[in-house]
Amino acid sequence: MSPTYLTTEELASRIKYDVRTIRERLKDSVLLEGVHYIRPFGGRKILYLWETIERDMREQHSLPTSFSSLAV
Repeated sequence: MSPTYLTTEELASRIKYDVRTIRERLKDSVLLEGVHYIRPFGGRKILYLWETIERDMREQHSLPTSFSSLAV
């Protein structure tokens, strides 16, 4: 199966985040170049890899959010 490439606007629509939030808060902290997005032909354009982002969102969702949630 070939990967699904999304623009920032398309990704924002799928994950229900503002485009600016993706660019300023998620890119390079949560969404990593070479893992979650690429810059085709070394240019400025960014294309996000949907399957990788979707997989990582599901994995992160199943993890505890903090150690305090583990306390009894």
